[in-house]
Formats: sequence, structure tokens, C-alpha cells
Amino acid sequence: MNFLLYPLLTLAALAAGYGLRVWQASRGRARAEHQAREIQARAEEEAKATLKEAEARAAQELEKAERHLKELAAQQQRNWEEAQKRLHRREEQLDRRSEKIESIEERILARETELERLKEQSKATLETAERKLQEISNLTPEQAKELVLGRLDRELEHEKALRIKTMDERVHGEAKRRASAILAQAIQRSASEVSSTLSASVVHIPSDAMKGRIIGREGRNVRAFEALTGVDLIIDDTPEAVVLSSFDPVRREKAKLALERLVQDGRIHPARIEEVLEKADEEIRQLIQQKGEEAAIDAGVIGLRTGVLQLLGTLYFRTSYGQSILNHCLQVAHLSGVMAAELGLDVAMAKRAGLLHDIGKSIDRNVDGTHPEIGANLAKRFNEPPEVLDAIRYHHETEKAKFLYATLVEAADEVSIARPGARREQLETYVKRLEQLEALVNTFPGVEKTFAIQAGREVRVIVAPEKISDAKAVILARDVAKRIEHDMEYPGQVQVTVVRESRAVQYAK
Repeated sequence: MNFLLYPLLTLAALAAGYGLRVWQASRGRARAEHQAREIQARAEEEAKATLKEAEARAAQELEKAERHLKELAAQQQRNWEEAQKRLHRREEQLDRRSEKIESIEERILARETELERLKEQSKATLETAERKLQEISNLTPEQAKELVLGRLDRELEHEKALRIKTMDERVHGEAKRRASAILAQAIQRSASEVSSTLSASVVHIPSDAMKGRIIGREGRNVRAFEALTGVDLIIDDTPEAVVLSSFDPVRREKAKLALERLVQDGRIHPARIEEVLEKADEEIRQLIQQKGEEAAIDAGVIGLRTGVLQLLGTLYFRTSYGQSILNHCLQVAHLSGVMAAELGLDVAMAKRAGLLHDIGKSIDRNVDGTHPEIGANLAKRFNEPPEVLDAIRYHHETEKAKFLYATLVEAADEVSIARPGARREQLETYVKRLEQLEALVNTFPGVEKTFAIQAGREVRVIVAPEKISDAKAVILARDVAKRIEHDMEYPGQVQVTVVRESRAVQYAK
């Protein structure tokens, strides 16, 4: 009995549990279905609200688009109406122009008709005149034509000549007036002092007792000094002073500097003289460089090479008719610059050409040719501009020049040398004679140096001892004297002294 009860209870429990699960499942399904219906209802309500909102927004956009289209249509309508008005105005203008053109064409046609009538009338009148002229003069039309044209040509030729002459006189007068004004202004703006360089220098000494030391035993110091410098050392009764005389200012300046050093030092003998002269020579070279640089700065010329500056500095010691050539070049540079400014030319180029125009005079004693040719060749070697080369070469022959700067330099050159007191003809003639004398002697073979001293009354010829023997020295002196007699004119007589000196030098170590 109990054995059957337990299975039944188990089955009953299982059945009850299953029923409970079924009931719970059906209840959960009903709740889920209810929730689903609620969600669906809310979704439908939201969809309806969204649809209404979209429909309202679409209606607004549609209304906005309709307003925009209406505005565009109205604007296009206004534009079209404005275009129609402009077109109408343009048509009216074209109509008026057409009427004006037609009126002009009518007047032109009328004038052409009148012109044709006048031509016919003139032709008839001319034919009548020709017939009458032929009847009166018994000339054919061709002959009459030639007669009239010939007379007309002569009248026109005469009138042309008169006009050309009048214009030529007017142009020359204006050019002369303008040139005078420019030169006057240039001279006023370039005032300078007149100074002439003498051919003698004075060296002051502390006492007359120093003169004996300068002369030396039996005059050996004087002879050595004059032989080494080519300068006359004049010792006379002048108190506390000796005079150095030479036509070459470079030699004279070097000798003056050396003598001042010797007097200051007190040791005066041939070896010391030679030593001091070497130092003086170096100082003179430095002074030449300094003078060249100062001249370039004063003239406002930049970019000159060292070689050109040295040549310019050499002109400081050269004179032309008593006038310093370097000062003359500076004056020409300033005058050329002023005139170039007045004429609208390159002022820097004009100054450069004026400063270098006499550069050939720095070496014309040693090189054959005229100083313009020598100067142009020097400037070409130093790569100066073509305008400067042209001005240097042709500043005495401007008709051959290619550039206007040569004419400016020529005018400035004439203004500089024409100033009262700027030149002394006698001194220049004297210097030229001494230069010619030295140049003539230097043409002999074996001659190393030549010094014209004693105002040209003596020529000292220094020869190379390895080329000229003692016997040949005598012959050379006679040949030089004969050449001077034949080729030169001079007052009095000229003493020719040939100096042949050989030295043997060794050093004790």
C-alpha cells in the first residue's frame, strides 16, 4: 500500500509543478503581449507626431521656396524690363547716329561734287592760261613748266640758304653764350692759388762751420754727393744755408732730404752719403704714393689702381712752365666735373678723365712718343674706361675724339693753363733743354745714367764699367760732345764728364 502511495504522490507533485509552470508561462506571455501592445501604441503615436512635424516642416520649406521663386521671378522681370529700356535707348542712339552719318555723307557728297566742279574749273582756267602764256612767250608747255620750276627752285634755294645762315648764327651764338656761362661758373667754383716751382732748394744748416764738413777733404763729399744724386750742391757765402740746384724736382727733393739727414746726423762721408740716399729714395717713393692717394681723394675719384696712384704722385714733382702738373691735373678734374654737371654728363667720369689726362708726363722722359699717346697706353694697361682713354689720347685733338669728355678736358685744360701767372715760359724752355740733353746722351750704348748739372753747362755720364773701358770712356766723351754740338743749340759750352767706377764688395762674417 505504501509502495503505491509514493509513486502517486510523486506523479501528483510533478503534475502540480508542471501546471504551475504552464500557468506562469501563460501569465508571462500575456504580460509580454500587453507590453508589446503598449510599445506599439507609443510607437504609432510617435510616428504620427513625427509625420505631423515633417509635414509642417515640409510645408514651411515649400512656402519659403515659393517665396524665393516669386522674388527671383520678380527680379528677373525687373532685369528684363531694365534691359528692354537700355535696348530701347541704344536703338534711339543708333537712330540718331544713323541720321547724323547720313547728314555727314550728304555734306561730303556735296563737297566732293563742288570739288569736282572746282577741279574742272581750275583745269579749264589753267589750260586757258597756258594757251595765253604760250601765245605771249612762244613757249611750249614743257618749256614754260621748266622755266617756272627753275625760277621756283632758285627762289627756294636762296630762301633755304638765308634760313640756314640765320639758324647757324643763332645756334653758334647760343652755343657760345652757353659755353661762356658754363666756363665762367666752372672758374668761379674752382678757385685756386697760383704757385710756381723753382729749380733750386735751400737747406738750412746750424752754422757756417758745417759747410766745411759738407765739402769734406779736398771736396770729396761734394763730388760724391753730386755724382750720386745728379744735383748741383752750391756752397757760397750765404749764411747758414746751402743751395741744391737741379731741373729734376725728384732728384732735388731726394737730395734735399738726404742732406738734411746728413747735417742732422753730423757724420758726412761718401759711404754715409750713399747710405742716407738709399733711405731718402725709399721715403720719396712713399711720398709719391701718398701724394697720388691725396690727389685721388681731393678730386673725388675712386677705384684707381696702385700703379696709377704712383704715376699721379710722380706728377707732384713734375712741372710744366713752372706749374705743378699734379695741381694742374686736380684743377682740370674739378673744372671738368663742374662743366659735366652743367651739361648733364657723368660727373665722376669727367673728373676721372681730367685727373688722368696728363698721366703720360710721368714717364715721357723715358718713353718715346707724345704724352697723350703714352698716357692712353698707360690707362689702357690699367683697364681704365674707354671714355677716359679717349679723353687722354685726344685732349689736344678733340676733332678725333669719340666721346664728349675729351672736349670737356680740353676746355678745362685751357682754362687751367690760361690763368695769369700759372706758367713761366723761360723755366719750361730751360727744363726742356736739360731733358733733351740727358735724353740725347742716354742713347749711347753702355750709358747707365746721365745728369745735366750746372744749368746745363756740364753733363755727367755714368757708364757701366763692364761695357765701357777706360779707353772707350775717352772716346765716348768725345762722341757725346760731337753729338751735342751737332744736335743741340745752347749758350756757351757744355762740359762732358764720363764717370767709370768699379767696386769690389765682400762681407766679413
